Amino acid sequence: MGTPRKLFIKTYGCQMNVYDSERMAEAMGGQGYVTTDSPDDADMILLNTCHIREKAAEKVYSELGRFRGLKAANPDLKIGVAGCVAQAEGEEIMRRQPLVDLVVGPQSYHRLPELERQARAGGRALDTDYPEEDKFDHLAARPKARRGPTAFLTVQEGCDKFCAFCVVPYTRGAEVSRPVDRVVTEARDLVERGVREITLLGQNVNAYHGAKDGAEWGLARLIRTLARIDGLDRIRFTTSHPNDMEDDLIAAHGDCPKLMPYLHLPVQSGSDAVLKRMNRSHTAESYLRLIERIRAARPDIVISGDFIVGFPEETAADFEATMDLVRAVEYGQCYSFKYSPRPGTPAAERPQVPEDEKDARLQRLQALLRDQQRAVQDRMVGREVGVLFEKPGRSPGQMVGKSDHLHSVFVAAEGLRPGDMRRVRITSSAANSLEGALI
Repeated sequence: MGTPRKLFIKTYGCQMNVYDSERMAEAMGGQGYVTTDSPDDADMILLNTCHIREKAAEKVYSELGRFRGLKAANPDLKIGVAGCVAQAEGEEIMRRQPLVDLVVGPQSYHRLPELERQARAGGRALDTDYPEEDKFDHLAARPKARRGPTAFLTVQEGCDKFCAFCVVPYTRGAEVSRPVDRVVTEARDLVERGVREITLLGQNVNAYHGAKDGAEWGLARLIRTLARIDGLDRIRFTTSHPNDMEDDLIAAHGDCPKLMPYLHLPVQSGSDAVLKRMNRSHTAESYLRLIERIRAARPDIVISGDFIVGFPEETAADFEATMDLVRAVEYGQCYSFKYSPRPGTPAAERPQVPEDEKDARLQRLQALLRDQQRAVQDRMVGREVGVLFEKPGRSPGQMVGKSDHLHSVFVAAEGLRPGDMRRVRITSSAANSLEGALI
């Protein structure tokens, strides 16, 4: 056998892109590639892109420009762009950046080996179709190499919600759920390879409606089935939409011990007027009542969320309504951003809030969210939690892992290894982590 070719993948954005990058690496592994941590010695470079953040396409072009010297030094180097920017702007990328050899959208990456062969033959390859075949059917079986203790598993893709600020329905397509048996098979395979915690992924993961024997299963039934897998100790899911939080999924948080007490449930704004312009199809009050029901089912659950500040036409009163909602919920973790227009989305055409006002509002919101996060962490001190250890900590003899509530927990103890799961008493709280001692 010859020397294997080296593949470098840079992943932007969400956990689904992390999962997609893993599967692309596996697909190219079947073509004789091994992954490398540096583009400098790579035979193929892939940028797996995200279109959510501001100026996403420009950041991709900037990154590509850094590879110009590598391409000049190694004419056989192949450079590809994958993911949501590729889906949205594939032809423009090919036109604007001649050093790109292939472009592949997020629904077509099972075709990556064929696109790479076209590029090796001297052509340039573009595939941003929404193919009729299921990409998961065409991906090679995952190799049996050992894995770390946690893994992502995509169960649902696409979005039918058409929020006024979001490009996902245009880059990922309509909502599609993977069949139950295929999800369960992949989960069992991950557990056989050492995984103890699986996070189920979807653009709207709680909109999952997978097929099994002619019947349709919701996410709660899937979770309860996965919970019966021996060796799978923890289950999480992200990202959810409030409108798809069905009764049985709420109940699962109370009656399924393997479903962890952490829920990411974005609301985006506390103003009903803004929510209506966002096309969110829920109100601040309905969201707050939903949180009450979830906490009634699992009182110790930690709630996470997303907020967009400075959405078009957001008034000072609208923003104060958001601050009121945050105070009512008390988030354990949150992600907050200034609104930035996405071409082709309805919100991009509406009157915009001045940037300085967006900045001021974001600073106020983030200060409140930081205070809440720290308060939730501080209340963990003295409590007993489960921790799944993942890697060495900041000092010798220390390990760090994630608690049931997804907090990073540092523990100094001899003999701990990645994959160990132990009970820990929390002894102190820092800005973004906890420290504890084995029980």
